[in-house]
Amino acid sequence: MVKIFTRVKNAIVRYTFSDETPLRVRLFNIIVDICLVLCTFATVVTFAQESTVFSRAAIVVTWLVVLFLAIWPNFTGRYRAGSFMLLIIVCDLLFPFIFFSTNGLGSGIMMYMLFGSFIIFLLLDGKDCIIMAAVYLAIVLACIYVSYRYPDLVIKFDDELTVYTDNAYTMVFCSVATGLIVKFQGKVYNDARRHAEEASSAKADFLSNMSHEMRTPMNAIIGMTAIGRAAPDIDRKNYSFGKIEEASSHLLGVINDILDMSKIEANKLELSYSEFNFEKLLQKVVNVINFRIEEKEQNFSVYIDRHIPRSLVGDDQRLTQVITNLLSNAVKFTPEHGYIKLRALLESESELEYTLRIEVVDSGIGISQEQQSRLFGSFQQAESNTSRKFGGTGLGLAISKRIVEMMGGRIWIDSEIGKGSTFAFTVNCGRGEAHERSGLLNPGVNWRNIRVLAVDDSEDILEFFTDTAAGLGITCDVASSGEDAAAAIRDNGAYDIYFVDWRMPGMDGVELSRLIKEVSEAQSVVIMISAAEWGAIASDAKAAGVDRFMPKPLFPSMIADCINECLGVEAASSEAETDADERDSISFKGSRLLVAEDVEINREIVMALLEPTLVEIECAENGAEAVRMFGASPERYDLIFMDVQMPELDGYEATRAIRALDFPRAREVPIVAMTANVFREDIERCIAAGMNDHIGKPLNFDEVLEKLEQYLKR
Repeated sequence: MVKIFTRVKNAIVRYTFSDETPLRVRLFNIIVDICLVLCTFATVVTFAQESTVFSRAAIVVTWLVVLFLAIWPNFTGRYRAGSFMLLIIVCDLLFPFIFFSTNGLGSGIMMYMLFGSFIIFLLLDGKDCIIMAAVYLAIVLACIYVSYRYPDLVIKFDDELTVYTDNAYTMVFCSVATGLIVKFQGKVYNDARRHAEEASSAKADFLSNMSHEMRTPMNAIIGMTAIGRAAPDIDRKNYSFGKIEEASSHLLGVINDILDMSKIEANKLELSYSEFNFEKLLQKVVNVINFRIEEKEQNFSVYIDRHIPRSLVGDDQRLTQVITNLLSNAVKFTPEHGYIKLRALLESESELEYTLRIEVVDSGIGISQEQQSRLFGSFQQAESNTSRKFGGTGLGLAISKRIVEMMGGRIWIDSEIGKGSTFAFTVNCGRGEAHERSGLLNPGVNWRNIRVLAVDDSEDILEFFTDTAAGLGITCDVASSGEDAAAAIRDNGAYDIYFVDWRMPGMDGVELSRLIKEVSEAQSVVIMISAAEWGAIASDAKAAGVDRFMPKPLFPSMIADCINECLGVEAASSEAETDADERDSISFKGSRLLVAEDVEINREIVMALLEPTLVEIECAENGAEAVRMFGASPERYDLIFMDVQMPELDGYEATRAIRALDFPRAREVPIVAMTANVFREDIERCIAAGMNDHIGKPLNFDEVLEKLEQYLKR
C-alpha cells in the first residue's frame, strides 16, 4: 500500500510540478486534479443526502471519467483531446445535470458556471477556446430558458436550509478551486519565466565562452603559422606544426560539441549500433588523452572487469565520446602528479545484453553539492569562471548525459571539495559474437606451468595483474616493492616472466632487474612497465638486463600479447592490429580515384594524404566536370570521392547523373560522399542520392584508408 501511495505521489509531482513537463501539460494536470477533488466531494455529498439513484449513478460515473482523464493523457500524450473531454464533461454535460437537479438558478449554479468559463479560457487557445466558450454559453442560456418556460423540469429543494447549504458549499468550493488554480498557474508561469531567464543568461554566458573557446585556438593557429613560416630550423617548424594540430583538434572539438547540442535540442541525436571490441575502444580513448596526462605527470590506471566480454554491440563512437569527455575533465581539473583511474565493471547481464558501469575517479579539485545540482545542464559549468580558468564549452556533460540515457543508462557524480570526484555511468550493450578473453593466449601451451611475477608499488596495478591473470588462466604472484619481489624469488625460486615497475620507493625497477638477472635462469624475461618514455630509461634498463618495455596504462590484451611473444608463440586472437608501420606500407598501386572537390586546398590535402598509398588521383573542380570525366571513361575509375556543395552541379545531382548514365559501370562504381555535412539526415540524403558511403570533413587519414580498403581491390 505504501509503494502504491509513493508511486501515485511521484506521478503527481512529476506531471504537475516537474520542470521537465511542458507548461500547458502541468496546467491541465492541476485543473484535472482539482476537478477530481471537487467530484470526490460532490460524490460524498450526493450519497450523504437522500438523492435519487440516477443522481448517485451520474456523479459516480463523472468521478470515474475525471479519474480516467487524470491518467490517460499522461500515458498517451493526448492532452488536447483530454482537455476537450474534461471541458465537455464539466461544462457541457455536468452543468445541465446540476442545474436541473439542484434547484436551477436558486442554487449555487452561477458560481459553477463561472468556474467552467474560467477553466475553458485557461486550457484552450484560439479557435478551440472560442468554439468551446460559445457552446458552453449556449448551453447555459438554453438551461435558463428551459427552466423559465418549463419550471416543472427543475427539481426544487423542499426547505430553505438545503438551498442555503447548496449555495454555500458551491460558492466555497468553486472559490477555493479557482483560487488554487490561479495560485498554481502563477507558480507554473513564474517558474517557467525564471527558467527561461536562467536559460537566457546561461546561453549569453555560453556565447561569451564560445567566443573565448574559438578565438583561443584560432589565435594559436594563426600565431604558430607565422612562427613556423619564419622559423629557420626544421625542429622549430615541427614544433609549430604540432601546436597547430593541437589547436585545430581543440577547435574541432568545440564545433562538434555545438553541433551535438543542436541535435539534442532538435531531438535529432541518434545512435548507430555495431559490434565492437570494448578493450580496443578504451585503448583508442587512452591514446587520445594520454599525451595530456603525460604533460601533467599524472598517475593513470585502467581496470577492466575480466567478466566483460571482448565483443559488444552498441554505438562505440558515442560511448567513446562520453568516456573521452569524462577523462578530459578529470585531466583538466586534476593537478600535476595527481591520480586518475578509469574502471570498467560488469554490473549485470541477461540473455540479450550486458549492463556496464564505467567510472572515472580523480584526485582533482572536487565539486560542491550546489555545483553538482546544475552540472549536467546545457551551457553549465561548476563555476562561472571555470571556462576562463580551465577552458571548455560547458556542453560536454549535458551531451554525455543525453547519450547515456539513450543507451538505457544513467550518469551521476560523487564528489567533495578538495577530495576529488568520481563520475560514473551505466550503459546497456548487446552481446557480440567474439570469443571471451581467455582466448587471447595460445591454446597450444600449458599456461599453468608458466609462472609470472608482477612488481609495482601501486595497488591498482597489482589488482589489475591479479584479475588479468585469473581471466587468462595463468599463475601470477604480485609484490608491492623490490624488496618483497626479491624475497618472493628467494622463497619460490625463479619465475619465467617478470613485470617490473621502473619507479618504486626503495629498490627501484632497474636495481631489481639487475638482481633478477643475477639469480634467475637465462630464459627468464624481464619486462619493464612505466608511464615514462622508454627513451629516458632505455640505457639503464638494458644495462640491467631488461628484455622488453611496456608503457602504462596496461591492458589485458597487451599482457597476453607480450607473454605470447616472450614464449615465441603466436597469439590466439585473429584480430590484427594495424600499427603505424603497417599503415605506411599500405599500397593501392594500379587503382585510380576520382576526387570531385571545388576547393583547391581540399584537393591538395587529399592528394598529399594519399600520396604514400600510390593510388592514382584525378580531380574534378565541380560536379558537372566529374560527370563528364566519368562519362568519357567509365572503366577508368575504381572509386569516386564526391564533395556535396559544389558549383554548377552539386554532389547529389552529380551522383544521380552518374547513376543515370547508360553504362553498367555507372551503377557499380563506389561513390563516397566527402563533406562537412555530418548530421545523420545529411548521411541519409547522400545514400538516397545513390552514394555508397560517407566521410566527414575535416578528413581523418585512418577513416580515408578504411574506405579505400573497403572499396578498392588491393
